[in-house]
Amino acid sequence: MLRRMVLAAALVLAFAPARAEDRFITIASTTSTEQSGLFNHLLPLFTQATGIGVRVVAVGTGQALKIGQQGDADALLVHDRAGEDKFVAEGSGFDRRDVMYNDFVMVGPKADPAKITGLKDATLAVSKIAAAKAPFASRGDDSGTHRAELRFWKAAGVDVKAAAGWYRELGQGMGPTLNTAAAMNAYVLADRGTWANFKNRQDLTIVVHGDKALFNPYGSILVDTKKRPADKAADAKIWHNWLTGLKGQAAIESFRINGEQVFFPQARQ
Repeated sequence: MLRRMVLAAALVLAFAPARAEDRFITIASTTSTEQSGLFNHLLPLFTQATGIGVRVVAVGTGQALKIGQQGDADALLVHDRAGEDKFVAEGSGFDRRDVMYNDFVMVGPKADPAKITGLKDATLAVSKIAAAKAPFASRGDDSGTHRAELRFWKAAGVDVKAAAGWYRELGQGMGPTLNTAAAMNAYVLADRGTWANFKNRQDLTIVVHGDKALFNPYGSILVDTKKRPADKAADAKIWHNWLTGLKGQAAIESFRINGEQVFFPQARQ
């Protein structure tokens, strides 16, 4: 009798996780939401409240939008408003909602060869980096951060494609790019969340922040329901509503890195 009970319990333990994992959605999102630790904070709370698991594909925003266009995700959490609006306008997704915001920061070596520490103008800062030919590490991955960086170079009238030696495109996420910048003692544009959670800073520090142009909003978008199974689309809507509702927004509000709040809820209740 006891042996049967132990066997039955073992079978329950073996199959319970598989049953729980049967119900899940896939979210294509940015490396910043993953590498900052935000998803590790949010997803257990969401799954506990709804019973829905979440699998995250963490890539640059440009790639996340492509994944959505291909129908390989149920929802997106990204940060390039122009790209998000285009995604919806083309019919690949719908019901784009504000979720949260933080800001970009310009990180650089404490020696500051471009003399930009304390500037509140990101465009002026990159023009001075270019003039000094100071090393700059770019994500180069069509992420929301990379797209923002390119806008600053364009505004400054700097053609980084023609830059010789000092400008390096990496084609990597935020964490690896910061690691490379630390090794190169280079300037780099980063989102504040990933920077706050980044341990290998070496001689790097924040040199420029506070420009309104560094504002970094995130949006949640549902992928076109014709591209996804009905049950996935329904569960994605539950996620979308939770994230932009009172509980999701409170969860974002409560997230801290070393006591610092790095994401600020923005959904309009």
